[in-house]
Amino acid sequence: MDFLKLAEKRYSVRKYSDRPVEKDKMAIILKAGQIAPTAKNFQPQQIFVMQSADALEKLNRCSRCIYGAPAAILVCYDKNTSWKRPFDNKDHGEIDASIICSHMMLEAEELGLGTVWVCYFDPAAVVKEFNLPENLVPSSILPLGYPADDAEPGPLHAQRKPLEDTVRFI
Repeated sequence: MDFLKLAEKRYSVRKYSDRPVEKDKMAIILKAGQIAPTAKNFQPQQIFVMQSADALEKLNRCSRCIYGAPAAILVCYDKNTSWKRPFDNKDHGEIDASIICSHMMLEAEELGLGTVWVCYFDPAAVVKEFNLPENLVPSSILPLGYPADDAEPGPLHAQRKPLEDTVRFI
């Protein structure tokens, strides 16, 4: 599939079947995250794959946006190893984690799986539930699985501003 068709086809899945994600497909998705570009190639990501009932239950205590997915990926970054821009010390860990999440999300779509990018979660609860060390910052959660038969894009999915409203040539 060409990239634009893949990106247009992908939507935020908020209803999943109970079919588990195959080990080989999960490995491909994780590889897509591994090869994602990061600032200075520091690769500050720490990825947690949640597939057990216990892990998913803990995750549900942190966010109401897991939607019954049979798996989820918690994307974190290590603030001790993420690149900081020298001019203002801006930490690029969040940006790196977002690029990684985006790569995994699109690879999942290519493999016939659905995802929803979740930023609506309590980071303190995630740290507590999963006993994360203080240097790891939870960035996003990527529930994933096979969409339910009646899953469909949200009503605003296809709405896009015209390019002239968002792009400037200078």
